[in-house]
Amino acid sequence: MSINKIRVAKNKAALVQALVNINEKTSPFQTYVEVMVFAASLGAKRKKKVPLGEISKREPGPIEQEYFATKGYDTLIKLLAIAEIKNVDVLSLNNEEYDDKRTQIFEEYANGGLEILQEELRGAVDYSDRLLLFLSFERSNNEDREVEFDLTRFLS
Repeated sequence: MSINKIRVAKNKAALVQALVNINEKTSPFQTYVEVMVFAASLGAKRKKKVPLGEISKREPGPIEQEYFATKGYDTLIKLLAIAEIKNVDVLSLNNEEYDDKRTQIFEEYANGGLEILQEELRGAVDYSDRLLLFLSFERSNNEDREVEFDLTRFLS
């Protein structure tokens, strides 16, 4: 059974909503898709995968994967799957099992990233400011580490 939707854990639904609160002008993200992509990237960077458990059925409900594809974020879903499984066969479009596996991997990394964000944003009044501080700290920590090949040094 192919999922074809990205689901959000029920215990993270309020956080996802708060990060996109459309009534606030200072919300850090414009869509749930952006929140999930950011969270999955963070989860992957920190190597934190967390099974979803109970799924949010209300806002935000499961998100159609087509929304990810229209923004080009389906590439991240595929890359995470390849990195996890270490087999390019996971990209097969004709295999429902691989489709489900790609989705599950992305959801678990996103859930792990949301768990990290929950901890980092605890007690924050303005999520945008706290996220900016968090990202600045992450960047400065990465600059301190010696890496073999870092593309960020080419950014102005």
